[in-house]
Amino acid sequence: MRGSDGADEVAEAGGEPGVLAVVDRHVHDGHARIGGLAHVLLPSPSVGRKNHDAPGRYAPTAVDALLTKMRSLGASRSRVTARLVGGASMFTGLQPPGTIQMGERNVHAAREALRRHGIRLTGELVGGDYGRSVELDLESGRVRVTSYQHGATEL
Repeated sequence: MRGSDGADEVAEAGGEPGVLAVVDRHVHDGHARIGGLAHVLLPSPSVGRKNHDAPGRYAPTAVDALLTKMRSLGASRSRVTARLVGGASMFTGLQPPGTIQMGERNVHAAREALRRHGIRLTGELVGGDYGRSVELDLESGRVRVTSYQHGATEL
């Protein structure tokens, strides 16, 4: 998880080997040029071992931590918007039919956490069966998503 107010900074996430069903959540206050990324691994702390040192690991605590950090840098919650990227189901053949994939659960949990905080979701590129890398340009608020199979997309 990362929050920043660097006007010329580009924050990056994704492409980590061995990490599956990840949702990168991007929040940005365009007026203050403050943004953050959270690389969510699990939909809630109840799914894995609790790790209080890694709030960005779980969808609900990632939103809380990002908003706290951004407010400390000068962001206003009323101006913050969000985009979701990821939640791929990379190995669907390894789970029994009808099982809800972890990526789908992460996307649902991320949407719910944003809704609970009143953060407007302005774009998403989720699901599928391929990994993605993400960059958030803090100056413009643009999110660039790249994948080996599908090239680059901007949200």
